[in-house]
Amino acid sequence: MVSLRNMHVDYRVSVGFVGRVLKYLGITPLVPLLAAFYYGESPVPFVATSAVMLGVGLLFEFLGREDELGRREAFLLVSLAWLVVPLAGTVPYLVAGTGTVAGPINALFESMSGFTTTGATVLGEISVERHGHAMLLWRQLTQWLGGMGILVLMVAILPEMSVGGAQVMDQEAPGLSLDKLTPRIQETARALWGIYAGFTLLAALVYFGLGVADVAPNMGLYNAVAHALTTLPTGGFSPEARSTEAFAPAIQWAMMPFMLIAGTNFALFWHVFRGDPRHLTDNAEFRAYLLVVAGFGAVVSALLFAGVGIAETPSNVDAIAGNVENALRQGLFQVVAIVTTTGYASMDVNTWDASAQTILLFAYFLGGSAGSAAGSIKIVRWVIAKRAAGRSLFVAAHPEAVRPVRLNDEVVDEDTIREVFVFVTVFVVLFAVSTMLLYLDSVRTGLSLSGLEAMSVAIATLGNVGPGFGPVGPMNSFLPFSDAAKLYMVFLMWIGRLEVLSVLVIFTSSFWTR
Repeated sequence: MVSLRNMHVDYRVSVGFVGRVLKYLGITPLVPLLAAFYYGESPVPFVATSAVMLGVGLLFEFLGREDELGRREAFLLVSLAWLVVPLAGTVPYLVAGTGTVAGPINALFESMSGFTTTGATVLGEISVERHGHAMLLWRQLTQWLGGMGILVLMVAILPEMSVGGAQVMDQEAPGLSLDKLTPRIQETARALWGIYAGFTLLAALVYFGLGVADVAPNMGLYNAVAHALTTLPTGGFSPEARSTEAFAPAIQWAMMPFMLIAGTNFALFWHVFRGDPRHLTDNAEFRAYLLVVAGFGAVVSALLFAGVGIAETPSNVDAIAGNVENALRQGLFQVVAIVTTTGYASMDVNTWDASAQTILLFAYFLGGSAGSAAGSIKIVRWVIAKRAAGRSLFVAAHPEAVRPVRLNDEVVDEDTIREVFVFVTVFVVLFAVSTMLLYLDSVRTGLSLSGLEAMSVAIATLGNVGPGFGPVGPMNSFLPFSDAAKLYMVFLMWIGRLEVLSVLVIFTSSFWTR
């Protein structure tokens, strides 16, 4: 137990900043509030949410104190903010009291899944008729706010958070490190959010344009905005019960490039927009990212085309086997959605056999690029791990050789290589332990997951991917799990979004003492 006398973390500074973040986020419920007025729905859940965020934010500011953020205070701020904000995000669900998210644990699961852009849901029935346009828009908005990072947004708009902002962004931004694009960290945050917002707007226009052109008749303005808000953050929440299967193939083809963009390091687009596209094309991680997507997509599509990767049901075989466009679209779409951790689905993968599902399971561990909105392990770590392993094999055969690991023509320092292996090891161990715990809990409650399904549940939540296989397939939900399992998955989503170690470190005594 750490005594206050021996504590070397000024937690009140972190609490004060959490209050500031929550206070300003109290503005965001105004978006679904306006939608509620437009569609003639109740505005009460969003008025209440805004009031709670503002009130709790002011209370935290009062209890905290103003000072500069140190490294440890930044760790604590990031972990607390990503816990407190989803807690506040439960208010609309609880106040509305509609459907399966009316209970506190289910509401927390849905809110954490939204803000962490996981896309796993406990909604028993996803429909505008049951939950309303405004409530479902709140679900989409939570993902959009979490995609580029709620604290990166605060650094971008609040001058007081620019001091220590680099520390915050390093802990919150996914990947090994965040490129400092401009001399001032606040300008870097604004640039990243500007690119993110710009691509979101472009996606909405493209989706809506296809609807107006009658290529996708049911893609109206509401659906276009809702899906743009969940494509760019790699979130996957959809107001349609059957995800993107509800739309014409043209929409699915249109979504793929935007999912790929969302899984790309946004700093690379900053260089592209400044007239230097070689930063993108010469980037080793980006090339590996495209190669992985193309390779996995080709294998899955080939299985579907041959009729091997799908269950032997006439409707599935007739629709995909031997149909080049359909097999390529379905296989590539699912691979892109999973590698980028978006979690959309163009068809129910529960209709696929174990061979295709196993390939998808490996894709769950890849993740997009560092500095993107994607989750999971990240391609850059796999690139570094591969090159470090190759270096070790070479040195084993040539002990006198000095062979540094390089990435984008720069030497990767040994500390970074060690951090990569530590992260991957902890991630995989946590995945294995979580698989066992969730499997045992499913047996206890009578859900009885298969081994493959239990693995998919663990990696879908820890990797912030969303849907899995079996009961948690893309057309189903996480509702059947026990409350204990849901709370554990909330924990997995929380630490997964913050790259595991950034959260786990605050549970060590050495973090709080010298």
